[in-house]
Amino acid sequence: MADGSSQEVPDFQRHITPLLGRLGCNGRACHGSFQGRGDFQLSLFGYDFRADHAELLDPDTGRVDIDDVAESLILAKPTDADIHEGGKRLDEGSWQYNTLRNWIAAGAEFDNQTVHALDRLEIQPSEIQFQDDSQTVSLTAIAHWADGTSEDVTELCRFTTNDDAIAAIDENGRVSAGETGDTHVVIAYDRAVVPVPVIRRVEVNAAIASPTPSEHRIDQRIQIKLDKLGITPSGICSDSDFIRRASFDITGTLPAAADVRAFLADTQPNKRPRLIDELLDSPGYAAWWATRLADWTGNSDVQLNNALPVRGSASRLWYEWLRVRLEDNVPYDQIVEGIVMADNREQGESYLQYCRTMTEACQPGQESKFAERSGMPLFWARRNFQKPEERAIGFAYSFLGIRIECAQCHKHPFDQWSKDDFDQFATLFKSIDAKPNTVARESREQRDELISKITGEEKLRNGDLRRKIYQAAQQGQTVPFPELVYNTAAIQSQQRRAKARAKKFPKAAPVRIPAGFILGQSDSVPLDRDPRGDLMQWLRQDDNPYFAKAIVNRVWANYFGIGIINPTDDMNLANAPSNAALLDELSKEFIDSGYDLKWLTREITTSDAYQRSMDTNASNRDDDRNFSRHVPRRLPAEVIHDAVQLATQSSSNSDRMRSELQQMAIANGVTQNRNNRNFALQVFGQSERESNCDCDRSDSPSLLQSIYLRNDFEMYQQLGSKEGWVTQTMKSLGLESGSPGVDPQIQRQAEQFQRQTLTKIKRFQRRTPKQRRANRDRIQEEYKRVQTKLERYGFASPDLTELLSDPDAWKLTRLELDVPEKTETSLDQVVDEAYLRTLSRFPNQDERQTSLEFIAESESPKSGIESLMWALVNTKEFIITH
Repeated sequence: MADGSSQEVPDFQRHITPLLGRLGCNGRACHGSFQGRGDFQLSLFGYDFRADHAELLDPDTGRVDIDDVAESLILAKPTDADIHEGGKRLDEGSWQYNTLRNWIAAGAEFDNQTVHALDRLEIQPSEIQFQDDSQTVSLTAIAHWADGTSEDVTELCRFTTNDDAIAAIDENGRVSAGETGDTHVVIAYDRAVVPVPVIRRVEVNAAIASPTPSEHRIDQRIQIKLDKLGITPSGICSDSDFIRRASFDITGTLPAAADVRAFLADTQPNKRPRLIDELLDSPGYAAWWATRLADWTGNSDVQLNNALPVRGSASRLWYEWLRVRLEDNVPYDQIVEGIVMADNREQGESYLQYCRTMTEACQPGQESKFAERSGMPLFWARRNFQKPEERAIGFAYSFLGIRIECAQCHKHPFDQWSKDDFDQFATLFKSIDAKPNTVARESREQRDELISKITGEEKLRNGDLRRKIYQAAQQGQTVPFPELVYNTAAIQSQQRRAKARAKKFPKAAPVRIPAGFILGQSDSVPLDRDPRGDLMQWLRQDDNPYFAKAIVNRVWANYFGIGIINPTDDMNLANAPSNAALLDELSKEFIDSGYDLKWLTREITTSDAYQRSMDTNASNRDDDRNFSRHVPRRLPAEVIHDAVQLATQSSSNSDRMRSELQQMAIANGVTQNRNNRNFALQVFGQSERESNCDCDRSDSPSLLQSIYLRNDFEMYQQLGSKEGWVTQTMKSLGLESGSPGVDPQIQRQAEQFQRQTLTKIKRFQRRTPKQRRANRDRIQEEYKRVQTKLERYGFASPDLTELLSDPDAWKLTRLELDVPEKTETSLDQVVDEAYLRTLSRFPNQDERQTSLEFIAESESPKSGIESLMWALVNTKEFIITH
């Protein structure tokens, strides 16, 4: 086309549309914007071939003039900067000009009944490795079509880079090296978006000692990438860093000083894997991960307003339903199935039985009754989740880790989704009805009877009726509850009419059953039945490109502060993984494990990659995405809130909080709503769960965070509390009256394990015989670990068979009664304890000496110890991982 001699006729889809994209004509700043430009509108990025062709050939515009090709405006205006608002886009006689001219001259045709299917876009080379900043590489793009043809389309592609500091790319696909590191350049053509990894190797002059090679599969995958980058990973972190890091990441909880002491004193080589297992069995694991899953599934008290007749209960029920399943280590796909396939009533349950159970479950402290139910329909009942479009966006966010809201209006700029894909997917959710007043047709009479009994036949509506029902529930009276209904009444009516018509007119066309499409699937889903079963079946397919990867990536980000794909909720084609082989392998193994979330945590946290020190070397000091070192990050809002309380409260109160979790923010234990938000949680960025974005949770620093820790009344109240650690310490020093505040922590931890185990055993007994057989091995394995812990603490435990026959008969008894004599507490021990309970380590010699001198110079020992605790809580070391 360059010399104008070619007689080849370009294809509208294959050549003309991508050329207009390359020239910027269908971009968002030009004719691809919502309002178009100059009364000329194209689909954004050219996804709608039929509409664009019709717009170009509008006979009243002169944009395409088959009779006088040169006068066509798509040739005349872009070559003249004076008359074209978008400036000069091409030269007369250029290959771009000749391509457009040949197409017009041949009739400017497009067969709107046939859209070519692009099989794949091959990019050569598939990976670029630069050695220095003077190198360049030119990419070649080859389109392979479903009809077997292929062609070089390099000059028709759009090229972008994810980081121009590392790799710049021009409009011709020429990549230039920049700084050391790695990124991707992205090539877009037709519906294909292809990322190509670019690596600029780190060059270090001095030798760096390499840590001992790891046999762990995660470490081996990471090392392959690090070798390409020339990065030497950091060594393994200290034991004090590890117990603090693992406790925060796995359970969201600051480790107790006694646990830190015991772990640091433990000389067994397997103490880290053993600690991981103990943390996974602790109440904090289920509590913290229920909070994380509540984030991703949208458990918002504000959006659940009026979802149930008992105010403030919906969010609590949602959380507890998740917590129990995580405590029981229910496979992730089964947890999601309970949400996606949720029905309000259990099998064989009447509407009245359902209402009676729900009325009881909504009372504070009775949430376990809801947790025993198989489904969690509240996911579908949120106020911001009622329109089909809202459900399509929210479903994709929660379970697929993708953002498809762009496709609601136009072709996704960085992914394959078109507006038609979005609309077809949203159609699947159209007939799901989960509004506050909805009940099944057969339940309406019973619901009305319940309302009449509550109102005494008084005609009440809206707010008045809700208040009356709420008051009745508070008094223990059974009240009506809404139901999730899949409404096929309209379709069934059409089918009945079609059958009647067919009897009169045998040749009449059959009724068309409406259908939708699952994202990326070619087979339609008929909507004369609930499509959620098809959705769940698709999620479970081994080749599903999103479901397993989305949760693996989010769990990984919890432990590393950054996902293998980042942001974690934007798994689009252009946002490629930093280590694709690692994500693929870990996701496959997660599926093979039976979607075992505890396996996933154990697999990640036992790796050297997770246990690396935050100390850097010359090769990895700038690396924050390849897991060569620990990258410090601020703790999440709930974790900071709880850590302040655990550090400043007495040992007995802190132990009770860890075991019962009643006042813990990680366990949904801080009551708040839109008009009554906890200040600490708000300033430290707790997720409001009101948008489909992981960015709802913020880890950004702010001045208010410093003000809270340094000057907030609540902070001083914690330090000076009569139930606080400082008061307890003064008693142990003999400087205040009263019994010493330090209770036997071993006894309390044993009691915690006993309560936790009994809860699991009783829940196991309530299951069906089939469920008990399926879970017998798991309960035996967990109980063995409990027995080992109790024996280590010096307590006896019954045989599992004996325990199953009569759980309430278990009385906690010691194996030995020898108790070491109590010794007086010294200020040296107080300083050690202060550091252990805040920073999870012993002070060094300078820190200990400075602390002792400060206490001695203070007005009183109490004010000195209070100030020491205040200073420790206000260190960066306290609120970041390390």
